[in-house]
This record gives sequence, C-alpha cells and structure tokens, in this order.
Amino acid sequence: MGRTSIASVLRGGPVLAMASTLLMPCLSSSLVSVRFASRSLSTSSACLCTRSASSPVAPSANVGLRFGFVGPARTTTGASSFATAASAVEVGGLTISRDEVVREDDPTNNVPDSVFSKIGMQLHTRDDHPLGILKNAIYGYFDELYPERFEKLDNLSPIVSVKANFDDVLTPPDHVSRSYNDTYYVDSGTVLRCHTSAHQAEMLREGRTHFLVTGDVYRRDAIDATHYPVFHQMEGFRVFTPPEWEAAGASDGTAFAAEDLKKTLEGLARRLFGEVEMRWVDCYFPFTEPSFELEIFFQGKWMEVLGCGVTEQAILKNNGRDGTVAWAFGLGLERLAMVLFDIPDIRLFWSNDSRFTSQFKSGQLGTKFKPYSKYPPCFKDISFWISEQFTENNLCEVVRGIAGDLAEEVVLIDEFTNPKKGLTSHCYRIAYRSMERSLTDEEINELQSQVREQVERKLKVTLR
Repeated sequence: MGRTSIASVLRGGPVLAMASTLLMPCLSSSLVSVRFASRSLSTSSACLCTRSASSPVAPSANVGLRFGFVGPARTTTGASSFATAASAVEVGGLTISRDEVVREDDPTNNVPDSVFSKIGMQLHTRDDHPLGILKNAIYGYFDELYPERFEKLDNLSPIVSVKANFDDVLTPPDHVSRSYNDTYYVDSGTVLRCHTSAHQAEMLREGRTHFLVTGDVYRRDAIDATHYPVFHQMEGFRVFTPPEWEAAGASDGTAFAAEDLKKTLEGLARRLFGEVEMRWVDCYFPFTEPSFELEIFFQGKWMEVLGCGVTEQAILKNNGRDGTVAWAFGLGLERLAMVLFDIPDIRLFWSNDSRFTSQFKSGQLGTKFKPYSKYPPCFKDISFWISEQFTENNLCEVVRGIAGDLAEEVVLIDEFTNPKKGLTSHCYRIAYRSMERSLTDEEINELQSQVREQVERKLKVTLR
C-alpha cells in the first residue's frame, strides 16, 4: 500500500477505513475500561468516548468516568517505520503531518506538540521493550491455543473518526469521555483514538472474525506515576456462528461464548502470572452484555487484569455479522507490564536511557527492573482562584506542555471557598524530577515561571 497523507483521512477519504480498523479495547483491561472510577490506571483502561461531530459535549465535572476496550494495529507484527523528524511521522503507510494534527488556528483542535511527538514511536512493536515482550507473550499464548486462527494487527493509524471511536461501539451521546476535557480532537469529527475499540466496526465489515489488535491510545489525564496521555492497549475478538455452538451441544450462543471467553482468559492469566487465585466480577460496558472483569489475587491483593464480555448484538448486526455471537476483551499493556516487570513509573516506558533499555531482552517476560540512581524531586506550589470552566485535566495539559516528562506529579493539596466572594481557591503541588539527571534550581524556576504564566493565560484563572 502506498503512502497516504493524513489529510485524506480528515477529509473522510479511503484512508479513513485504514485509520479506523481495530476493535473494542477496554482501558483498564479492555472492556474494563467502562470503569466509572476517577483515576483507574490509565494504562489499563480504554476510554470509550463518544460525541457528536458538530457539538462536542461540554467538559463535565465528573471527568473521571471512563470506559472502553483495547486493540492492536492493522498490519502484522513487526518493526514499524516512523520518521524521526518532528514535522511528520509514518504509521501503517499513512504519513501524519504535524501541521495537520496540531492546529492552533482550529478551535476544535486540542492536540499539543508533546502528544504529537509520541505518534509513531510504536513501543509495542519493539521486541526488546517491556511492552513488546508482553504483547508477544500474549500473541504466543493465542497461537498455541488457536493455531493460525487469530490475526494480529499492531500498526493501525491512531487517527480515527468520532464515529469509529464512539458511535460504532455504542458510547452514549452524552458520555463524559466524548468531552474535550478527556479526548484529543484533531477536529470536530476526528480524534486520536481513546481505545483500540475504535477499529472494531471496520474489522468486522472487512470480514475478520478472530483478531488481536494492539496500539497506542490517547487520553487527557492526570500527571502521576500511573497516568500518561499515551499508553497501549490490546483487544481480542472472536466471532461464533450457530453451527459452532450447536456442534458443542449448546443451545444458547451467548452462554457458550461467555464460557469460552472465561476459559480462554483464565488460561491467559495463568500464562502471565502463574497459578494464581482468580475471580470474575460482573460489570457494565456499553458494548457487551453480559460483561465481566477478571481479577487475580497477586502479591497479597486482588488486582484487575482485564475487562471482557459478550458483544452487543447491535454491533454485530450493524457490521454484517447478524445471527452470530462474539466475545471481546481488552487489557492495558502498561498496567500489566508495571506489575510483571516491577516498573514503578509509567514515564520509564518512554526512556531511551541505556540503564533502562539494556535490562530487557526479547522473549524474557517478567525480568525485574533494577532501579538506577533516583534523582531528587523538586516541589513547587501554585495557587489560584478557579473559574467555572476549570478542570484538572486542563491544568495537567498546561504543565505537561511546558515541562514534558520532567513533571512527575500534580496533586491538589488545598482547596477552600471564600463565602463572601463566592470564589474557590485551589493549591496544586507540582513535583519536577528527571529520570536521567539532576535538575538545577534555575531550570525548575524557569519551568515554574512559564507554568504560572500559561495557567493564568490559558485557563482563565486568577493567581494568588
């Protein structure tokens, strides 16, 4: 396939199909992304955000609501090509220009340079990276269980339509995940995918019935050790026809699919974590019914591994698979890799420091990360009177846009309301720390000065 500009995708041209060909991923673990928790581990839950192309939902105060799936890319596993230049990258044969994704002149665009710089990095395709090692281990499990059945795709473009990202996976029109506060919009009808489920409908329309989709997904989120605006998901999907469940002596296709799903995923959990105690928890996802979360008892506590369920009939019917039954699951690669490799900070996955990268080898799942010298953090506080439009995600975007990965954490440490003035004040503590060197006072002071200036200007707050 020849190279195609992202412009044709934004115009809704033929490449749009390529830009939206994955499956339902659930952030916390695929379906588990429908999790309604304010700070579920971003690396593990997929955000199923939906919104009208013409009028995005206004940011909600309840910005923590999440749900979604996980999924990989469209081409087969392998090293992906990507440009090193800051002006353009290439993913899956699609050339993505910075000027078409980061557009200051478009009020519907909220993609910063710091996020664009991660497009095309394809950490999940690197065989000696923790995410690539984990992905390949999961692929290996499915190859053994279902030889030559599951297609593996991990090079799909992250630029998808609002319809593919939300509507096609039954995200409610008023769901908070569709808001500008939660999702990166290229324009009013195009987003950086919140989950790999954004490719599900296209995959089904193309006739795919067994697939694993892995890819980078994007969400506006908090700044701390377990949240990052870019993370990776994997989603699995399997379609059953009536002869398949009837041959097994089953009369109920839904029950048959649910049983097969649980058996498959329990085996995956044992492959990754060994002989551990497991339990299934009933939950809700808009795209599956029934829906479940798989939890394991690991290191003395129950831990969510993934979300899953039997696909809603509307999704199958809308995409040419009427009369069939399917299951789907989604998991966050970072969430599991942080546990399996003992990686304490999500920023480390993006490090090029040889002290990090040299510790991991292809095929060696669960190598424990050996921390190297941890440089001291520097804390700076910022206080301001908030406006009605203020959201913490917007604050984190400003901080991240200036400090990048030097911003380790942003935490609300004080809040009070002046009853006479009717104003509310927030005080946030910003932790600055480099993973690779000591920061100077001059550097930190300059960063904090820029943060204060941009917070006041962009967020329309009054500094104290």
